[in-house]
Amino acid sequence: MKLSEVKEILPTLENVAFQLENRTFVPEHFHVTEVGMITKNFIDCGGVIRNEKVVNFQLWDANDFDHRLKPNKLLHIIQLSENKLGIEDSEIEVEYQSDTIGKYDLSFDGKSFILKNKRTACLAQEACGVPNEKQKIKLSEISTEACCSPEGKCC
Repeated sequence: MKLSEVKEILPTLENVAFQLENRTFVPEHFHVTEVGMITKNFIDCGGVIRNEKVVNFQLWDANDFDHRLKPNKLLHIIQLSENKLGIEDSEIEVEYQSDTIGKYDLSFDGKSFILKNKRTACLAQEACGVPNEKQKIKLSEISTEACCSPEGKCC
């Protein structure tokens, strides 16, 4: 989800809620402690130089039970970040504490923002010799002629 999409959604909400894919909600007394732009410059395992930019939201489960982040307050924080830091309209990555700091993609289900689990991947599969996904065949398309019998041609 891009920053512009979040900015369009926030004015339509009464409350800001974040939910993990396992359906557990981030406690409603969370704080957004950071909004920023993260730039990652790296070389993948195939030797290709890559650049990625994401807008970063950091959520913190505070013990401050008296305050709730309202949509207009988060929108104000985003706009301030855009003005002061020159944040671009990029994909959003959310940091949230679990056993360690987890990084999540973001989506919206019509009511809550969903923290989507991220996965690692090899970006240069062909250079690393990672086989392509196995070809799927239907059992009904497999030849029924004898293969491993004396008359078969494969043994």
